Amino acid sequence: MNRIYFEPQHPSWRFMFKHPAHFLALGLGSGLSPIAPIAPGTVGTLVGWGLFTLANRYMGQALWPWVLLLAFVVGVWACQHTGKALGVPDHGRMVWDEMVAIAVVLFVAQNHLPTWQDELYAVLLFRLFDVVKPPPIGFLDARFKNGFGVMLDDLVAAWFTLLVLAWFLA
Repeated sequence: MNRIYFEPQHPSWRFMFKHPAHFLALGLGSGLSPIAPIAPGTVGTLVGWGLFTLANRYMGQALWPWVLLLAFVVGVWACQHTGKALGVPDHGRMVWDEMVAIAVVLFVAQNHLPTWQDELYAVLLFRLFDVVKPPPIGFLDARFKNGFGVMLDDLVAAWFTLLVLAWFLA
């Protein structure tokens, strides 16, 4: 499903606060960090890792699947709205998808990642899959140019990460 987009824009702090969807899609501001032009997905992933670690201290395990599902669904809406407003369906500064995907990885594998170094390996592995986009990640990224596609390719990268972790930890 392709949408008509306008002339590409560069998001700003002012743009981010114009609409809640922009705030979420831009990763609560992490997509606008000074190093984000070089590696926005990495910034979003690191912020997602930190937020997961903080939230995991206070949130029960039974609640996580619901929070992650809600974050995905809301992310589809936020990325669709923000991509359209920016004129780019998957603008690099939109990092909510990385934040949700790394939370999925860390939640599912948390009992097998006892140290922060183990979590770092999972984060690096996720970034590898997100950047390289092996099949079918690259296909999904190219095929679905909307909020769902933005969220989906990172979720599949998270799934690949979990498969590799399961293989190494078996």
